[in-house]
Amino acid sequence: MATARLDYVAPWWTYWLHNFPHFNFFFQSVDSTFRPEEESYQQSLVVLGCVGAAGLGLSLLVLTAYLACLCCCRNKKDEDAKRPDTCCVTWAAVVAGLVICSAVGVGFYGNSETNDGVYQLTYSLHNANHTLGSINNLVTETLSNVDTGLRQHLERLDEIFATRSDYLQALRFMRLMVNNVIRELTVLPDIKKADVDLATIADQTAFIEYYRWLAYLLLLILDLVICLAVCLGMAKHSRCLLIVIMAFVGLSLILSWASLGAGTAAAVGTSDFCVSPDKFIVNKTKGFLTADVAHYYLFCSPNLPNPFQQSLTIGQRSLTTMQIQIQGLLQFSVPVFPTAERDLVGIQRLLNSTEFSLHQLTALLDCRGLHKDYLDALIGVCYDGVEGLLYLSLFSLLSACALSAMLCAIFQVWTLMGSRDKEYDDIDEEDPFNPQARRMSYNPRRANIHSFCSYTSSFGSQASLQPPPPSVSNAAPPPEYMNQSMLFGGSPRYENVPLIGRGSPPPSYSPSMRTTYLSLTDAQGRHFGTDFQV
Repeated sequence: MATARLDYVAPWWTYWLHNFPHFNFFFQSVDSTFRPEEESYQQSLVVLGCVGAAGLGLSLLVLTAYLACLCCCRNKKDEDAKRPDTCCVTWAAVVAGLVICSAVGVGFYGNSETNDGVYQLTYSLHNANHTLGSINNLVTETLSNVDTGLRQHLERLDEIFATRSDYLQALRFMRLMVNNVIRELTVLPDIKKADVDLATIADQTAFIEYYRWLAYLLLLILDLVICLAVCLGMAKHSRCLLIVIMAFVGLSLILSWASLGAGTAAAVGTSDFCVSPDKFIVNKTKGFLTADVAHYYLFCSPNLPNPFQQSLTIGQRSLTTMQIQIQGLLQFSVPVFPTAERDLVGIQRLLNSTEFSLHQLTALLDCRGLHKDYLDALIGVCYDGVEGLLYLSLFSLLSACALSAMLCAIFQVWTLMGSRDKEYDDIDEEDPFNPQARRMSYNPRRANIHSFCSYTSSFGSQASLQPPPPSVSNAAPPPEYMNQSMLFGGSPRYENVPLIGRGSPPPSYSPSMRTTYLSLTDAQGRHFGTDFQV
């Protein structure tokens, strides 16, 4: 019963990326066939990578236009206008932060998928490298045993059997079989070059992938830190923190667009390979592998014959023939020539080990092992790898757009902070209704002045009125509202007392209000006596 054979089918997204237009630096159409050694194809990938640079330029243009409009609107704003509502700015920052967090989640998944695909590629390359290395070692060892060991034993047997022509004829026939084995082993392809290339490719790919994974991980963490810092900066209204945030947002914006360009170029180039990988591998290996050998391992079809089967069969038949000859010599020549037993037994051992090596070579040269490694590498690169690159490109695009919106929100927050500072600067410090003017500590030496300190400034003609220094004997008790404030708060809190009870006039009032105020002050003067009369 034949086993089911797995075939490679390129995923649909590789065809979609493969159909992207390819242009060189002169905007001339280039064939999308994967040809990394040609300069025109390299230029087409560079042009695709410039998508990130174009996006960065567009973002900077939009930010510049928004900043210019913001400055113009700020200059034209009426001074008496109501302060702008910060609700829209807050929601814009929140939405941008949520988009960045979602993009970071997509980026983590894409980074993991790409890393898994590249790991599967390097693992398959190392497996194939181990297989090819084992084949190379077996061929080298078998040739050494046959060419050196058997020839030495046969030369000594020629000297021992010099007087027996029939035995010498058997030795000549065995020497002919040895030549057949050597010839068939040398027909096998020289795989040393393939062995070195696979090991180099696997090591370089693993090295590049490690730093790619680490760079994306740091970029993802940077975006998360930026989201937290923006929330903190908007809550604290700290200009220094906002400056630092803007610097890191700009850096992350540049890195996001750069990663988008690099990811797009890498995804398109990899898809060009995944659409037709067999053609590329056949062209790369034609220097040391024939087309039939390459197709045998790339397709592993039951209809394709094993190109090594004839050589391996001839080698095994030659070894079997030699085993029969050695068995006959051991049976008939050892009683006559006892010294020949050692060499005959040595030849028999070499033939057994060589036959075992040929069986191993037959198993290793079968297409199923290397073809499985080939399929695993393709699935790792073209499925997990390219899919992960697409998710990383989506992360870069979403992150770049959200970071641009977040920069606009930060600019707006900076403007609102400036307008708030300007409003605080416009407040009169001498205004008795100013909260800054009421932040005063309680002075015990002013406790006996009653409430005249708050309204004596209203009498322009009595500017020379000065209260005498307080004395223990004739000091009047403090007002009732001051005693209550001292009982409950420990210090007189004038802002908690009604203005009329305190005798403190408003900064501007009508004549009727002034008449009422003067009548109240006259009543207080009759109540407290002449303590402060000059």
